[in-house]
Amino acid sequence: MDYKVLLSSFEQTQEMADWPRQRVIHACLRAAIIGGSLAAGTRLLASRALASELGIARNTVLYAYDQLATEGLVRATARGTLVAALALPAPRKPVGAPANGAIARRMQGVRTMTPADSGTGAFAPGVPALDTFPVALWRRALDRAWRSLGSDELNYADTAGIPALREEISAYLGASRGVRCHAGQVFVTSGTQASLEICARTFADAGDTAWLENPGYLGAVAAFRSAQLRTVGIDVDADGIHPGANEWTKNKPRLIYITPSHQYPTGTVLDMPRRLAMLAQAKACGALIIEDDYDSEFRHEGPPLPAMQGLAGDAPVIYLGTFSKTMFPALRTGYMVVPENLVAPLGAVLARMASHGRVADQLALADFLRSGQFGVHLRRMRRLYRSRRDALVDALQRHLGDDIVIHGSSAGIHLSFRFVDTRLVDTDIAAAAMERGIVARALSAHASGLRKHGWNGLMLGYAQVDVAHMEAAVKTLAAVITAAARDQESASPT
Repeated sequence: MDYKVLLSSFEQTQEMADWPRQRVIHACLRAAIIGGSLAAGTRLLASRALASELGIARNTVLYAYDQLATEGLVRATARGTLVAALALPAPRKPVGAPANGAIARRMQGVRTMTPADSGTGAFAPGVPALDTFPVALWRRALDRAWRSLGSDELNYADTAGIPALREEISAYLGASRGVRCHAGQVFVTSGTQASLEICARTFADAGDTAWLENPGYLGAVAAFRSAQLRTVGIDVDADGIHPGANEWTKNKPRLIYITPSHQYPTGTVLDMPRRLAMLAQAKACGALIIEDDYDSEFRHEGPPLPAMQGLAGDAPVIYLGTFSKTMFPALRTGYMVVPENLVAPLGAVLARMASHGRVADQLALADFLRSGQFGVHLRRMRRLYRSRRDALVDALQRHLGDDIVIHGSSAGIHLSFRFVDTRLVDTDIAAAAMERGIVARALSAHASGLRKHGWNGLMLGYAQVDVAHMEAAVKTLAAVITAAARDQESASPT
């Protein structure tokens, strides 16, 4: 606590020109304690130290402390003068305050975060097996990076990312995902959400139309709405996003956000005919496709489909990727691959918007990729996630059987299922499961537009759930669903 700042702030808000100094000190500390700036248990500075810091006599401080003790606001202990625990009334809510505070109207429809959104247990989606990450190898890569840095490299870095990492990402994507690019087309970002916000603000104007899958990724909804784009949800079926013929004229898009390799949240995979049709239609109407390939590294059945970006040399596609699923979320590193004609404009925009940092992290990541350690880790995770996927599917079939239809189990690190009994309400079941310690996101809660999408079921992430715990977690979830079905039966008229 900086007592000089505390006293100066207090004096600026009070009329006390004729007050003696000891009264000012007492009133300032009293207001700080009652207002919560000095919390219960806080040890106040010794009287000599506070007098020296404020440039006042010690007796002035002793007077203030004595008055506070008389009022029961502090207590003297062997450790010094401590702020007492007080039963203070809760602060009153300002009368007439808007329900959503200062949030812009365009953002007020964005769904509020729930405990399920930040959970890490069964079955929180998007969370990799963090306990299996080779921390020791990563620490050594970081150590090498820091040892290699000179003082000049502590300055702001290239807004597109350091060249070494861009080279490694370019080589990796060409070999593993069929992406056509060179290092100059790669822009390193702080994650997929940052990439989406860059796309929304750089490649579209306020009022332009952006398509999203429905159900879809709500982070994209937030990014587009914050850029004042008009969002339109396009229905997803068992084969992925499926726009009607009239959508291209009725709701002509400027941006089209899709997750073709493993649709979020349903897990469906966009088939090749639809991919090619989407590319052709987008090119014809001048739209840009934003292809989010967030967990495409994990394919459990059949050959992986190549990235849409690489299906044509002039594909109107901005390709997004992340290391949050393959490495760990706290790394906060993603990337964009943009068409050749957008490299210079995007570089100019980013140069004005933000300066890049975290050079050591990027050097370490480039080293991790170049040394082959990333590939080794990825192969281990593919085997592990396949076994956990198998355990989850087996348990679901055993405990829920014909009551559900599973989708999206062939790839990624999550799957979904729909309820056969359409009377069940997935949001109610998700809330009941959360009370039992199970994170299961409701598919209906991922509506990306005003249209109802017809997906009624749950989304389950399995990457971080040990095989030994899978049976018990599914059994708990099945009990919640069975109880909900029983309640529906008893509520139905006979």
